[in-house]
Amino acid sequence: MNGVEDYRRVAPPGVIDIIMTLSERVRGRRLLHLSGGRFGGGPAEILQTLVPIMSDLGIDAVWEITGGDPAFYATSTTLEAALRGPERVLTDEALDHFVEMNRVNAKKLSLEADLVLVHDVQPATLVSQRPAGGRWVWRCHFDCSRPQRRAWSFLRPFVNQYDAAIFSLPAFARRLGVPKYIIHPSIDPLSEKNRDLSPREIATILGTLGIAQDKPFLLQVGAFNGADDPLGVVNAYRLVKKHYDVRLVLAGTAGVDPESPSVLDELRDAAHRDPDIFVRELPPDAHLQINALQRAATIVLQKSVRAAFGLGAAEAMWKGKPVIGGFVGGLAHQIVYDVTGYTVHSVEGAAFRLRHLLNNRELIARMGAAGREHVRRSFLITRHLVDYMALLIHLAS
Repeated sequence: MNGVEDYRRVAPPGVIDIIMTLSERVRGRRLLHLSGGRFGGGPAEILQTLVPIMSDLGIDAVWEITGGDPAFYATSTTLEAALRGPERVLTDEALDHFVEMNRVNAKKLSLEADLVLVHDVQPATLVSQRPAGGRWVWRCHFDCSRPQRRAWSFLRPFVNQYDAAIFSLPAFARRLGVPKYIIHPSIDPLSEKNRDLSPREIATILGTLGIAQDKPFLLQVGAFNGADDPLGVVNAYRLVKKHYDVRLVLAGTAGVDPESPSVLDELRDAAHRDPDIFVRELPPDAHLQINALQRAATIVLQKSVRAAFGLGAAEAMWKGKPVIGGFVGGLAHQIVYDVTGYTVHSVEGAAFRLRHLLNNRELIARMGAAGREHVRRSFLITRHLVDYMALLIHLAS
């Protein structure tokens, strides 16, 4: 496990010294993170790195998870989906059981802390069981700006029992009766997904994926669904292919999205007809494979039409790649237009920008270098650590 000093070689100059200074103000304070699990994306991926570093700094950082029966998990999944916007069925009985299971969780957990950060939906109602003392903050990692009314009517009274709420972007928030803070998510530059790889490692991993490096290739890593628009990427590639000999790699997971099977069928059909289209379905923990693909790619796409904050663009820019992304969610906040890449609104726009970059190879290198420095300043875990320690100092003083 990496300690804070390990990040000195990748963080911006002076940041580790700032972290060490801040740590003197919070050393010995108890910071409790509550989440629904220790694996998967979102909060779990961030906490796996943040909590050990905080402990290394002398903060009494603890990470607890909530649990329950199958009905509890089903309701939490449905509730979060409804808060993101789509219509879902939520019954009074299911919601009452959800609250009751968190009452049981509260009895099993030690909830005393100077600051309690409750991540997303599954543990959210624990706030009704908060002990005296300490400050409680709800950390929402997704876009809940247009929730289903029934879901928000249920959750809002609980959120208003917190001392504050944190969102990834102002546009992701709802009107609340408590203070709101904005903290962008971050990537861990020393993780398996983002650490440096040697050319031999990259070649070996790509070999196992059956992808040669004999020509430039375009890459999109994302879910095989309508939101990430891999079919739009195929159409943009076809427009580019008329002018440049490139290949396209689409890598990601099918997930549980009901439209994924039909999208995957269309993608496989396209790959069957064109030997330069590669579709690779990867498990959620295929971090080294994603790392190698991003490092080997010429240009990375993230042509989403619906998105939360996401960190695919930041991951690719950290590897020195220009990124062409959709103008949605957090992509416009990660991609600096005409500096680290481009945001686009259409297939034709993506194809135009791809051709422009392929015709200006020095621009690819220049944008890649600018992207890496942009991520170094704004989206590394060290910046996230500074944000959380500043919040602890502010709220628990």
